[in-house]
Amino acid sequence: MIAKIGKGSNMYGAILYNQQKVDRENGAVLLLNKIPDTVDGTYSVAYFNKCFEPYLLANIKTEKMVRHISLNPDPSDKVSDEQFTEMARVYMERMGYGNQPYIVFKHTDIDRTHIHIVSTCVGINGKKIPDDYDHKRSMAICRNLEQKYNLQKASEQEKKQDNKVFKPVGYHKGNIKSQIASVVRYLPKHYSFSSMGSYNALLSLFNITAEEVKGERDGQSVNGLVYVALDENGNKASNPFKASLFGKDAGVTQLQKHFEQSKEKMKTNPARSVLKNTIELAIHATGNEAEFKKELTEQGINTVIRRNNEGRIYGMTFIDHESRTVWNGSQLDRNLSANVFNDWWNNGNKPEFKIQDSPVSKTNELDSLPTKDLFEFISQEHSTNSDLGLLSLLPDAQREDYEEEQFAIRMNKKKKGRRV
Repeated sequence: MIAKIGKGSNMYGAILYNQQKVDRENGAVLLLNKIPDTVDGTYSVAYFNKCFEPYLLANIKTEKMVRHISLNPDPSDKVSDEQFTEMARVYMERMGYGNQPYIVFKHTDIDRTHIHIVSTCVGINGKKIPDDYDHKRSMAICRNLEQKYNLQKASEQEKKQDNKVFKPVGYHKGNIKSQIASVVRYLPKHYSFSSMGSYNALLSLFNITAEEVKGERDGQSVNGLVYVALDENGNKASNPFKASLFGKDAGVTQLQKHFEQSKEKMKTNPARSVLKNTIELAIHATGNEAEFKKELTEQGINTVIRRNNEGRIYGMTFIDHESRTVWNGSQLDRNLSANVFNDWWNNGNKPEFKIQDSPVSKTNELDSLPTKDLFEFISQEHSTNSDLGLLSLLPDAQREDYEEEQFAIRMNKKKKGRRV
């Protein structure tokens, strides 16, 4: 079993991510620890967020107050809900979070059923719970749980996962062709992206760019693709390599099919609304480009910004490694388009908009409690199991990145046709 410990400051985003899974019947709540129950057993993101509020308000000086932990058995392991619940209890107790409020979510949207635990490392007294050597302690606890529940050992599993890690191309190391091949042959199998611009944004994380090459051969039009390695500044650092050298998945025809398939999958992907909300929260929480990108990076989201020679932002792409999806800003919402960020970072006009929460079928009595009363109520020992039935926040229509398309059209007019 592998444990992953996420440390951040966005409690709302962590709760929303998990509760969306429940809402779409891809997950369930297995355990609430020191989280008060409601009269009718229904919850909202705002409700759970308010339950953590006394701890977050009591915080003295801890920057990353949120703990988002996942426990991942091997796909071949058969783990019951009761076993998952007990493993979560044992893990949190031994990690020092046994007296903290936390929610245990089970995820079933992939073949590897696993659990996520959302909590805070700030005690009710406002002090941080010590987390020195937490990775080493976490590994020891996992080894113990493997033995107790007869689970697959993670050592071999971790080695297999390490072999699948894509590494950025190092042009100075030589053997560039092989380095590029190790990335472009497999990215389409692991990530969803709906345009060449999105694909190039993803490739840029690995110091690679793809260029379409159009021309004529024997009187017939030819449309091909070449790949080029980049240096640390984004400049070309190698000769171009034809896509045919890397197999059909790296070529134009197969990529076009992947774009169309991704568009359909991404229309109904719940990660979209979670990512949109996370980005909006990052806008509220940060004051400039560097802070904004850092905030998202800590949550497993890369931001790729495209600027013209005058410094104007004409493209914003967000790469969510948790859901393995690539989104242009305007696909998520018109309020997250390139123009909005250009107006903020180049003109100083920070966007302002209200963050929406999912509606609740019935009013929770706790939502009307003053913070003082809530603080006292949460201080008491309370634990229960429950199911969530929430309404979806998923926007209905997927937008194309109009700004990026128009820029590409203008640039293509300036280029001459080249032969493959």
